Amino acid sequence: MRHNNISVFVPNLGCPHSCSFCDQHTISGELKAPGVDELRRLLTDAYRRIDDKKNTEIAFFGGSFTAIEHSYMISLLKTAYEFIKNDGFYGIRISTRPDFISSDILNILKQYGVTSIELGAQSMCDGVLNANDRGHTADDVKKSSELIKSYGFELGLQMMTGLYMSDKEKDLFTAKEIISLNPETARIYPVCVLNNTKLSRLYETGKYTLMPFDDMIELCSELLIMFSNAGIKVIKCGLHASQDVKDKLVTGYYHPAFRELCESRIYRKLFEKEILGSEEKYFEFSVNDRCLSKARGQSNENITYFKNKGITLKITAERDTEKFSVKRL
Repeated sequence: MRHNNISVFVPNLGCPHSCSFCDQHTISGELKAPGVDELRRLLTDAYRRIDDKKNTEIAFFGGSFTAIEHSYMISLLKTAYEFIKNDGFYGIRISTRPDFISSDILNILKQYGVTSIELGAQSMCDGVLNANDRGHTADDVKKSSELIKSYGFELGLQMMTGLYMSDKEKDLFTAKEIISLNPETARIYPVCVLNNTKLSRLYETGKYTLMPFDDMIELCSELLIMFSNAGIKVIKCGLHASQDVKDKLVTGYYHPAFRELCESRIYRKLFEKEILGSEEKYFEFSVNDRCLSKARGQSNENITYFKNKGITLKITAERDTEKFSVKRL
């Protein structure tokens, strides 16, 4: 069943760090911190509109929810909790930093109906974390993740690919370390270099170079497979579409359909596995009708890819097919 979020953006008012990739004005779209009355109006409207309340969470996004001033944090939680108790919404989802989790904080979150906690791990390599001014260690991620799970919260972990001083091997290591922590969900954010950030200055001086876009698609498709095989749901792959990000983007891996590009690459790999070693030149694959565009690729790029190798690929849709079938024509 589809999961719904009522998104509430809380700017990083309490974050003590300025990470290499962070431009909070761009990410927030210049949003001000919501007041209690504003939050109550938003949730009242959502409560009236949404029928499937038991699959809906109130989601406080912004990156450092537990780092904001505690009286303000509690006022937001109290207001949100009014719409959870007595058969209201399912619960509250927050995102925060690994170094702002403690038993005291988790007790507060438990008291006010928080159900899911996402940690911005970004990398599990201390050298990468230090180079990007994260202000926490990989061990902080491990300890906080274990504590969160011990309290019965759903754990989500977020990683960034392509950061300064990282590479494919380090990003794969990060994914393996995240999988070992057994979160319920994960997010993959390929880096976007925004104007007026440390990354943009490093890029402009030539100290920071990025792997080709296609290589990042290849890497993230591999990560999606790894998380899927581990039973971990990837709830986001790629930065959400935003005009503010587009306007401030210097370079990086921004694309409004980034995840679909990665999923198309996964189909290409599946096709290659079937075709590899065969002398046949004509293949027909049937896929679920909901996945036809992904299997073909944007602008039929998967079909073109094999055509350039002398192989004719026909991809058709078949209702209720969970995987894909192949015919050698």
